[in-house]
Amino acid sequence: MRYFLALFLLSLFGYAQNPYPQDYFRSPLDINLILSGTFAELRSNHFHSGLDIKTQQRTGLNVYAAAEGYVSRIKISHFGYGKALYITHPNGYVSVYAHLEKFAPKIEAYIKALQYKKESYEIEVFPTPDELPISSDEIVAFSGNSGSSGGPHLHFEIRDNAERPINPMLFGIQIKDSKRPTVRGIYAYPKDRRSHVNDVKKRNELRLIPNKNGDYSVEPIEAYGSIGFGVISNDQLDFAYNRNGVSNIQTFYNGNKNFEMDFKRFSFDESKHLNRYIDFEMFKTEKTRIQKLFVQPGNTLSMLKDVIDDGYITVEDSTASVYKIRIRDFEGNESWVSIPINGRKTKEKLEVPEVKPAYYVQAHEPLRLEKNNVSVYFPSDTFYDDFHIDFAVKSDTLKLHEDVVPLLKNFTISYNIENYSEEDKNKLFIAKLYGYYQRPGYINTSRQGDVLTARTKSLGTFVLATDTENPTITPVNFQDGKWMSKAEDLQLKIDDDLSGIANYRATINGKWILMEYDYKKNTLTYNFNDNVISDTENNLKVIVIDNIGNSSTFEATFFRK
Repeated sequence: MRYFLALFLLSLFGYAQNPYPQDYFRSPLDINLILSGTFAELRSNHFHSGLDIKTQQRTGLNVYAAAEGYVSRIKISHFGYGKALYITHPNGYVSVYAHLEKFAPKIEAYIKALQYKKESYEIEVFPTPDELPISSDEIVAFSGNSGSSGGPHLHFEIRDNAERPINPMLFGIQIKDSKRPTVRGIYAYPKDRRSHVNDVKKRNELRLIPNKNGDYSVEPIEAYGSIGFGVISNDQLDFAYNRNGVSNIQTFYNGNKNFEMDFKRFSFDESKHLNRYIDFEMFKTEKTRIQKLFVQPGNTLSMLKDVIDDGYITVEDSTASVYKIRIRDFEGNESWVSIPINGRKTKEKLEVPEVKPAYYVQAHEPLRLEKNNVSVYFPSDTFYDDFHIDFAVKSDTLKLHEDVVPLLKNFTISYNIENYSEEDKNKLFIAKLYGYYQRPGYINTSRQGDVLTARTKSLGTFVLATDTENPTITPVNFQDGKWMSKAEDLQLKIDDDLSGIANYRATINGKWILMEYDYKKNTLTYNFNDNVISDTENNLKVIVIDNIGNSSTFEATFFRK
């Protein structure tokens, strides 16, 4: 007991140490900070690289520089971070502000001049230190909902000089959190065929029992061999209902620490290994993220610490032991899970052999699969593990396993289309089928001669799809031949039903205008404050092209004083 207490205090001391400067960075907003997303919480295919700060369900809040420095990067894109600003500080750290509505006037004027020069809404620039200096407490932007944001908020990051995101709360950014993490599920994972839990040799959900003191216990299990565990856990902060990520997970076997996941800092290059850290199959089939408290080959996450025997425990026959999980949020609120284990080796049972696919992937070797007019190429190290893969081609439909296996890199799908007419060839693309209704989703497709090629990073069912329809363009706040003197902007709705919008271009009286594309609302918006036009009569022309090359042109005349 004394040993366990000493270990507990030692780990607590190590957890409390903080090498990051305090009181250097201020809050980027002047409201009480309430989060919708925490640092390093589990997202689709990546760890979250910052804090998502709620903006009271509205846009346009002042966004302040976290400290003095200079604007070192501005990136504007339709997706991802949308409008994003990067400030480099004298201490070497970089603060990031994303999903912005617009920038502060001097930055807005700087970037718009470059957008007009390049005639492109999407842009990425790296100003020099003397171009856009920033003082402490300066308003640098206004909060928004641009890019892939699901609602108004500010995404805020702090990165080190190696571009690694670090939890901003380590720098003294304070968020109210008085609640303990919640545990919603515990699973056992026998490592091999000789290991078992409750006579089961596969993933096994255990009965979780909430205790009156706020911790959890699991109904005693019978086990033998090498066993790993997984947990479903979230943290709920004060004043919010979101299920957020936790800050630290540790495990102990008979009082000895054998695993830790510490969500303080990571690199973008390793973020892809999230799909190895979670039970990827469970996520894809049940939309549940189980965090595996053991380390499988290929999981090289730097957030892993003090891992003994890859996090697995060894249970011998006729023994009694205890496995404990400690889950903490950033403020130190913690929940414990206790799993009593009785070691019992069962007699081997005759198992019915699984019917496995004929094709076999060796993870560290390249593999090409071909049938009829379809070819699939996997480079070496596309997968983490060797496995049997489903591969079937019927007509122009490719069945390539189920999307339950995590991939490390893209692979290539090729279709020979020599049997199609030249007219049809120009309208074909490779698509993946999604959802219950198996709707085709466009994959970036290139053509060389009679071969179509696409690269993707997920398995599933793929088809050759045809898109013959032109995009649609509809005016929203104006009509042809009408006056628009009082309008602040000009809006159109654009849409494409199948392959999606690839590009657009708009001019007034032959001059290119900057139109912001919001893919979530399918709108194009031009702000008259850009002062591109001075004529009373104005001729608008908008061209929209989809990913196959189908195009539509919209023309209208409006008047403005």
